[in-house]
Amino acid sequence: MGPELGFAVCFPEAGRPEPEAVSMPSTHKKVIVRKMDRDSVSGYVSPAQFVNEGKLELLNTAGNVVAMDLREIKGVYFVREFGDSESLTRKTFTSRPRSEGLWVRLRFKDNEILEGLMPADLTQTTPEGFLVNPPDQRSNTQRIFVPRAAIADLALLAVITTPSRRQPLPAPTEENLQDELFHLPLDPGSRPN
Repeated sequence: MGPELGFAVCFPEAGRPEPEAVSMPSTHKKVIVRKMDRDSVSGYVSPAQFVNEGKLELLNTAGNVVAMDLREIKGVYFVREFGDSESLTRKTFTSRPRSEGLWVRLRFKDNEILEGLMPADLTQTTPEGFLVNPPDQRSNTQRIFVPRAAIADLALLAVITTPSRRQPLPAPTEENLQDELFHLPLDPGSRPN
């Protein structure tokens, strides 16, 4: 009896493959959900898939999973900390944004205005709503998910891109600079002015 066999006899489950575990998200993001009636709920969402069949799946701070209808939600504010307010100090850009993306202005159904940057790649948008980066990146709110049902109007203000880097022209040598400036072919019969 070899050492491997003795181990398998004493611990029969050691020789069997483990059952596959259900993949659970390794992280949850802190959010404050603002509802249409101005009420708010704090909790955690899975960043990969927090919207399922028209409902937001939220793990509230009491540890209960809550499904909220997207039609009741004004915005899902991804925040750094729960204690700080999710309300934005600045809702519009003071100048042209520096980051790449689509500079948009959202008008909510209650006529509140919010500007932000969306990804320039529209394949990253979902049918349920839009992820918007707010104007003040140093505030407590890092990103906002806005359901389509909460928006009355969305306007594209600009497409922000980085300037393309042009290839520099080859540097001229000193020899050919002077030659090109002063040696022009002249007709022998012409006179200078």
